[in-house]
Amino acid sequence: MSIRSKINSQIFQDSNNTYFPKNEEEVSILIKEFYKKNLPTEIIGTNTKNFIGNKTQTSNKISLSKLTGIIDYFPEELYIKVKAGTLLEDVEKALEKNNQELAFEPIDFGFIENGQSNKGTVAGYLSCNYAGSRRFKVGSVRDHVLGFKGVNGKGDIIKSGGTVVKNVTGYDLSKLITGSFGTLCILTEITLKVLPKKKFSNTIVIDAKNNQLIYDLFNKISGSSSEVSGAVFIPEEPKDDSYLKNRDKIFKFNDLDFKGSFLAFRVEGDKISINEKIKSLTEELQLNTYKTFLLDNYQSEPFWKKINNLELFEKTKNNLVRIVIEPSNGSTMMKYLSNKFKYYIDWCGSLFWIEMPAKKNMKIKEIKKITKEYGGYLTIIKASSEYDYEESIFTIDDVRLMISKKIKQSFDPKRILNPGKMYRGV
Repeated sequence: MSIRSKINSQIFQDSNNTYFPKNEEEVSILIKEFYKKNLPTEIIGTNTKNFIGNKTQTSNKISLSKLTGIIDYFPEELYIKVKAGTLLEDVEKALEKNNQELAFEPIDFGFIENGQSNKGTVAGYLSCNYAGSRRFKVGSVRDHVLGFKGVNGKGDIIKSGGTVVKNVTGYDLSKLITGSFGTLCILTEITLKVLPKKKFSNTIVIDAKNNQLIYDLFNKISGSSSEVSGAVFIPEEPKDDSYLKNRDKIFKFNDLDFKGSFLAFRVEGDKISINEKIKSLTEELQLNTYKTFLLDNYQSEPFWKKINNLELFEKTKNNLVRIVIEPSNGSTMMKYLSNKFKYYIDWCGSLFWIEMPAKKNMKIKEIKKITKEYGGYLTIIKASSEYDYEESIFTIDDVRLMISKKIKQSFDPKRILNPGKMYRGV
């Protein structure tokens, strides 16, 4: 039987040229045929993050929606192996039963798209590599990938890594795939490291407004031995009517009864260790000199969910920009942003989420230039309908672009996997 006959007889295809392979072998069959015919293809899951990156011009689509299910889960070994199209929510439910979690705190992009939770698939999430608030303490998504299987741009089935936490064979390859937006291979199977879930969390909220003071606190928090697992700054919203004013509604808690800018940080553990950490941090940060509030476990958990759901930008029609810079340049970036943009700062000072209305499209070019001068990088996570894509979605310099082209050539020599999704011509 020819490859074309196999495709027609085994793999369902809808009227939009979307193929629905049921297993890894069928993915391989499809890509071998597309490679032979030079047919570019878009890789999709549940499309929860499809708005990130450039639009792809492709002849076909491959949906991984039928590659679902948990393959192996051994709580005592601290790993879980799943098929690529498995919903992230299903993985979290399985881990919850054993008081375990994905420590990188997955971001829920469903809220900025339509105001509802929708975390999408495991493969889709790894393809983006966007970690939540614990990133500065536990590492990025790629640091929690133990291994994967997938199909490269020639249809070859490839494998990297293992299922034991100590096994680092091929780990760099896993890091390379994570965050590549499906441009290097089609993930079919993923092994993730999991960790025990902390029993309780408390959040300390500090009434803070001065830029330098905020970053002095961030610096002390990041250097503390008290294991702070989250630190954010939430400024006041701009008066510009281009932004939805929802901050005070989202962060309305019984023990947070003031309006204005604030810095919040989280400590986790059992009740005794949390009390000891707060006592130590009170002295280290001189908290007695500030107006502070304490959110107990029942308020702390939803607080950080709202941060990681990006609920401040719920259903936004504006541009949403993500910037990562060195904390040493953070206070200068805050001065530039002033009260002209709606934003907040995560990762203890390194990560800026910034909303920009369409009328400020040209500001994206300006802020990208500033970000590069600060040694950071910018990504346009969601573009407004008026955005003309004059600026590239991802920040890249000439050297990194050359390296990216060589890597792409190695994995996908004919550029058939999500061509141009990240960088034009790659």
